[in-house]
This record gives sequence, structure tokens and C-alpha cells, in this order.
Amino acid sequence: MRYSFSSVLSASRLAGLLFGASLAACQSNSSDKATTADKPAAEVSAATTAPPDSPGTWYRQYRGVLPGSPTDTITLHLQVWPAGTEFGGLAASYAGPDGHPFDLSGSAGPADSLMLQDYAPEHGASGSQPIVWRLRQQGSLLTGTVGGRPIQLRQAQPVGSISLGSTYFQDSVAAFPELPGTPYAQQRLLALLPTSVPAYRTLHDNLLRGLRADTVDAQPAPTLPKLWQQRLRQFTDDYRQDAAGSRPEPGDTSSPAFGIGLRYDEQQLMHVLWNQAPLLSIGYFGYSYTGGAHGMYGTSAATFDTRTGRRLRYDDIFRAGTQPQLVALLDQAARRMLGLAPGASLEGPLFVKHLPATRNVFLTSGGAVFIYSPYEIASYAQGEIRVFVPLAELRPLLRPGLPVAGGGEVTRP
Repeated sequence: MRYSFSSVLSASRLAGLLFGASLAACQSNSSDKATTADKPAAEVSAATTAPPDSPGTWYRQYRGVLPGSPTDTITLHLQVWPAGTEFGGLAASYAGPDGHPFDLSGSAGPADSLMLQDYAPEHGASGSQPIVWRLRQQGSLLTGTVGGRPIQLRQAQPVGSISLGSTYFQDSVAAFPELPGTPYAQQRLLALLPTSVPAYRTLHDNLLRGLRADTVDAQPAPTLPKLWQQRLRQFTDDYRQDAAGSRPEPGDTSSPAFGIGLRYDEQQLMHVLWNQAPLLSIGYFGYSYTGGAHGMYGTSAATFDTRTGRRLRYDDIFRAGTQPQLVALLDQAARRMLGLAPGASLEGPLFVKHLPATRNVFLTSGGAVFIYSPYEIASYAQGEIRVFVPLAELRPLLRPGLPVAGGGEVTRP
């Protein structure tokens, strides 16, 4: 189980507004003074090959042994993309043989250096005292320290994991193209798709349907460039409609001093949560700022059976009528993490007496992770909360035939 106390630092982990909401895009017209960066290659209808990674954008896996755990090899998932105005362009997580994933906050520095932070209480971290990873890329290696102790990780493609390519879009739109000092809105999208499309056609299409926030997999899958362009057009209309009330009166030639309220920022980013056959779990992260004290963020998770490409939703994972048992397991997991006695109230550290059985869940080889957005069960300052429940506890609640131990063969990381 994971519980984040990272407050503003949770933003550096790049959580975002749930993709189920309409996170639209913004577009620069020929009259705008905005620029477009890192646009992907031209659209290929019914793609049979994936485009190359966008410049400065990639997803890699690294393998190694954590200091103090000489027999447990971990897999580190690392993603990099061009940094935005609100968040740094990096996401990372790791897991050991037990299938329990942990997120790492982080940022990229000069000379291929990385600083990652582990806020997991299970590892002895606290809200202001994370365990710090200081790494440097040296060819196929990451070398450095974890908590001051040396570590070396080697880039690898673990057997059963899927090679994923990264495509990054970025654009902006002027609120008042004809006025000096006009504010701009920013939109970004990071997509991850299999590099071998023919081998994973169904998975490829279902990943795109997830990006569109489809609730069923019946509609034709969108192409990525068309999806981006639709969001560009929609957000341009919405943003300029919102901005219209702040337009200076005709004849006012002074340069208006626009506040931050019109500096909208929308981000949609696909992150790897688990990548080991027969499971691929993806987080559709997003962030939206449309004025006010702060933006909103969250994560919508999705798990796919890599053997078929099928998406496994909540009702595909859990037996009907098992919510009461699941709530009890979630409460136990929360108490273990918070160091509370069995039966102690969760109110205080959290806003709730019992954790709801959220449908926002993904699978790993060792269990399930339940994701709660800010304000859902705790304060905004406590960030996004993720609760891991081991497979051994969940097994009686699972539907038969799932691609996990006890419901189908699974390869350990």
C-alpha cells in the first residue's frame, strides 16, 4: 500500500485530473504568437508501425538490487518528456518480486542526472523526509545512491514486458491574438503505445480508447493525431469563450495587466504502472488549471490482459457482491500503513471511517492498487493516495480466469 503525504510535491509526480473529465487541448492559429513543440510525425491511418519516440521523450526499464536487499531485484520504470510549465517531465516507479509498486517523485537535472524521492511510509519516509535517489545516466546504466548507499541499475527489457513508444504533443493558444501581452493557455499530451502494432493491435486500440475515456470498447479506436486535433479545436473554442469577458473595451490601447487566471494549463499523460506479462497497467494522468488557487489532478488507472489486449475493468476483476469484504480489506491495509491498531478509526489521518471500494484500480502480479484522488478521502495537501492490497488477501474476491496467480499463470518480475 502507498500513502502520499507529498502535498505540492505530489505535483512533481505528475498526477492529474481524471481522464474521465473532458481535458481538452489548445491550438495556436496562424495569427497567434504561440509556437508548437515536438509535434509527432504525420498521421498513419490504421497504423501498422508505431512512430519513433518524440524528441526528448522515452520510456525505459532498469533492473538492479536495492541497497540492503541483496536478493531482491527491482524493476524501475522511468519516463521522460519535455518539461512543462507546471510539472517537470519525469515519472518513475519501481517494484520488487512481491508485485508491490511504489511511485517516485522526481526531476531531471544537468548532465543526465536524476533526483528521485520515495515518500512511502513503508520504507521509513515521512512527508518532509523522503528517501532520496541520486542517479546519473551513463550509457545503459543508472549509477548513484539510494538513501546515501550506492546502487547500479542496468537498462533491460524484462521477459514478458512490452516495448512502448512515447509520442508527445504540445501547443498553446493566445487569448487575444491581436493584443500585446496576451495570456496563453497550454496543452500537452503524452501517449504510450506498443512499438509492435501488428503483434498488439487490440491492445494498441484499447489504449487509445482509454485515452479518449471510452467506457466500453465497442467504438472504433481513434487515431492519435486525430484525437489530439479534436481536443485542440475544442479547447481553443472553450478557452477563448472563457477569456471573452476579460477582453479590453474597444479603443483601450493600454497594455492590460492580465493575471494568472487566464493562463490555463491542461495536461494528459499516460504512465506505466505495471508492465509484466500477462498484465499491462497504465495510468491516464492529467492536470487542469483554469484559474483559482490551484489546479486539479488525479489518475485514472486501466489494466490490460496482454494475451488478448482486453481491458479489465472493475466488474471484470471482482465478483459481484464483494464490496463489503473489499472495504474491510482496504481498511486493514490503511491501518497497517498508518500504524494504527486493528479496529482503530481511520478518521483523523483521513476524512472517512471506511475506505470506499473505488473502481479506480489496477492489477500487478502481486495484488491490486486502489487510487484515490485529492479530496476523495483526504485533504488536497495529502496528495493522491494509493492503497495496495496483496493478492493473497484478494483471491477469494476475484473472478475466475484472471491473468494473475491462482487465476492464470503470471510471470514474476
